[in-house]
Amino acid sequence: MKAIGFQQHLPITDPKSLFEFELVKPTPKGHDLLVKVNAISVNPVDIGVRKNGHATLKKPKIIGWDAVGTVTEVGQKVTLFKKDDRVFYAGSFIRSGSNSEYQLVDERIVGIAPKKLSDAQAAAMPLTSLTAWEALFEQLEIDPKDKTNNHNKNILIINGSGGVGSVATQLAHWAGLNVIASASRPETISWTTAHGADKTVNHRKDLVTEVRQLGYKYVDYILELNDLDGHWNEMAELIKPSGHIASITENHRPINLRKLTTKRATFAWEWMYSKSYYQTSDMITQHQILNHISHLLDEGTIKSTINKKLSPINVDNLKMAHQLVETNHMVGKVVISN
Repeated sequence: MKAIGFQQHLPITDPKSLFEFELVKPTPKGHDLLVKVNAISVNPVDIGVRKNGHATLKKPKIIGWDAVGTVTEVGQKVTLFKKDDRVFYAGSFIRSGSNSEYQLVDERIVGIAPKKLSDAQAAAMPLTSLTAWEALFEQLEIDPKDKTNNHNKNILIINGSGGVGSVATQLAHWAGLNVIASASRPETISWTTAHGADKTVNHRKDLVTEVRQLGYKYVDYILELNDLDGHWNEMAELIKPSGHIASITENHRPINLRKLTTKRATFAWEWMYSKSYYQTSDMITQHQILNHISHLLDEGTIKSTINKKLSPINVDNLKMAHQLVETNHMVGKVVISN
């Protein structure tokens, strides 16, 4: 089978940064599905893994964490899917990725692809949807069914127009929350408002001032999706007593958790790969979440965050997608589909 990978951590403009090679098609075992990949999308994690490192790898590394495809074979323990099922998933951090013709993926982190969406539209959704869902409803402990109570609560989503933000604004709005999302350019403000934000603030300005000018002294929840270091003091000031903060980005210098002490506020990390990385007992919840997301997409409650489509899946288009994401100005998702 054909695959695209890298052996050196190079700038995307380097001819050797990504290249195509041949590989033996793998055989599914246990809970594995063998999926014929039809569409993929590129996320910031793809850029980070490709760029960050120094050693030359002994064999090419295949990355890619979003895919839509068709099940062609199943392992002996598979019970959730059958051959010819159309599926979507974000895969695992410790297995070969979706930038290949075929991919093995554990059924417990796979969902049935939305029937009303194209492969490209569906491929934009798995990683960001899982991240947004887990951050909101697991780490922030928001109950999406308690819409009456949620109508009286506010959430600040920092970086509302990115991949995760574009889904988180929609899910928070669906859950009944008053959604304040940050955006700094006319196009990102428009995109964020169209994807569920009730109000917007500018994260390039002081967020405390921005939020309080809207009439809110504190917010019940904060979801941080960009620059934890830069926004930490603002979040500590804005969070309501007994409020909840979750972050998907790493800090690069020490953050002062003591700032949350007097407010008795909670801080939590969200890493979408944790369940598959550690093979946790609740790993199957990602299958359940993706099926729920698929249903919400099919009924039109939320919409795909695709913003650019390239075709077909090849080295040139994958490099172009990486370049677009690397600009840090990408609104929504870039997808490559056959």
